[in-house]
Amino acid sequence: MVQTIVFVDDEPEILSLVRDYLAREEFRVLTAMNGPDGMNLIARENPDLVLLDWMLPGLNGLEMCKALRETSNVPIIMLTAKSEEIDRVLGLEFGADDYIVKPFSLRELLARVKTVLRRASGGNQENHSALVRGEITIDVNSHQVWKRKREVFLTPTEFKILHLLASRPGTVYSRLQLLRQAMGEEYMYYERSIDTHVSNLRKKVEDNPGEPIYVQTVFGVGYRFGGPQ
Repeated sequence: MVQTIVFVDDEPEILSLVRDYLAREEFRVLTAMNGPDGMNLIARENPDLVLLDWMLPGLNGLEMCKALRETSNVPIIMLTAKSEEIDRVLGLEFGADDYIVKPFSLRELLARVKTVLRRASGGNQENHSALVRGEITIDVNSHQVWKRKREVFLTPTEFKILHLLASRPGTVYSRLQLLRQAMGEEYMYYERSIDTHVSNLRKKVEDNPGEPIYVQTVFGVGYRFGGPQ
């Protein structure tokens, strides 16, 4: 089945270049040149993945990302000319699954797109039954999470982290282990980004993110899943 990508960027040459390249890889690529048009396109088309430029007229990429995360778990990759770590972390905090710094190669973009889409589809997970951990239910087939029967909208990366931790309660995973298993080998140089994803995850599944019950920190080591089993 052909997967749909919405790409929002205000540079016509980049729009055309990326659209044509991804189309040759058998993706359906729809484009917009400003934030409001991009939001309308996403709402209408319900794409499999969104590519967002950081700097956009009308509504910038971060604002779009934040707005989308209020109602959707669609995978989002941010494209940014900002190379400082604080800027990249900010994108993750707003709900992006990944980011690519401009200028980038089309081959790198394709690899990131395929990785995020694979992560969103569940990759090669073999356990297809729902996990029930205290008040949290995790359904691998549908990629849905509920807490007290209320659905919690997680990004693909947040879902992978939660599922990995909840599959083996009490087991401590280092940042590097979480990064490798939840995001892939190509992210080995972004170890600290796991902290941002974990922070976002806690805001969604914990009653008090400052005193987490489920996604616990083991200081100096990493993270584990706790709480009632």
